[in-house]
Amino acid sequence: MLHPALAAIDRRGRPLRDLRVSVIETCNFRCPYCMPAETHPDAPLLGADERLDFARIERAVRAFVALGVRKVRLTGGEPLLRKDLPLLVRRLAAIEGIDDLALTTNGSLLARHAPALREAGLRRITVSLDTLDPERFRALSGGRGRLEDVLEGIAAAEAAGFDALKINTVVQRGVNEADALALAAHFRGTGHVLRFIEYMDVGTCNGWRRENVVPSAELRDRIHARWPLRALGANYRGEVARRHAYEDGLGEIGFVSSVSAPFCGDCHRARLSADGKLFTCLFADEGHDLKPWLDDEAALRQHLAELWSRREDRYSEIRGAKGSNRHIEMYVIGG
Repeated sequence: MLHPALAAIDRRGRPLRDLRVSVIETCNFRCPYCMPAETHPDAPLLGADERLDFARIERAVRAFVALGVRKVRLTGGEPLLRKDLPLLVRRLAAIEGIDDLALTTNGSLLARHAPALREAGLRRITVSLDTLDPERFRALSGGRGRLEDVLEGIAAAEAAGFDALKINTVVQRGVNEADALALAAHFRGTGHVLRFIEYMDVGTCNGWRRENVVPSAELRDRIHARWPLRALGANYRGEVARRHAYEDGLGEIGFVSSVSAPFCGDCHRARLSADGKLFTCLFADEGHDLKPWLDDEAALRQHLAELWSRREDRYSEIRGAKGSNRHIEMYVIGG
């Protein structure tokens, strides 16, 4: 239930509508642009007792929903590494006011978990998939992943009733840009929505350089030359992907352009880390520890409203202009 007196609006007039909840900070992959093996050992970064338990996550989500959140997405790390995740999904699915409960995964463990997640009330799944070339896929997963596992996971999700997946592809110049047409061809006509994401300077360990970014307009033009596209309107205010439909009716494709066309002005996302910190921007350099408030939902609502009211983040609009270039790592708070 929304509490009008506590409705969260930041200093730029942006409401709080979307919450990303990281349920675990570790991953079974070591993708170079997120969690490279040379800088991240296999040991979990947090002890199990440092991660929020399901009761505290549920209480936090209820407080966010009371302030206007309508979309909740479970992330990581790799969220399917969190033990008994369907139990958390079931608790969150029962919260009145959530219109969309989703999960982002690398897909490698999805085949075994998709039926239980669907039964628990999960509504949507996004799978990260940067190439359909098995060798390049293995390299891009830090030598840890197998393409066939992800494809099996997608098939299992379809069989479980997830008939409209989102497939997220981070495109890097000279790495996987040549795979764009193959990915588009593979997912055309499947009902799934492929989204190409510009390579971003999230975290500090991926060696990001602007010249490694493939602008969305360039990819769109390549795909349009092969399969003509037409622009679609946004599904809702603040949607980050610019949507396009294939003229021949074989589905939809999207482009997320944080570098070439920042969308900070309509960003209404908050992020909750596995250890209970609130991050008001994907590119934040520090979070707000919520643990002292997590046992009192009313106090938590008030504290969250105050934190959001002070928010003025717009990193992508001023990228490199001023301030710290040290950001929280992406695996800590999800994408």
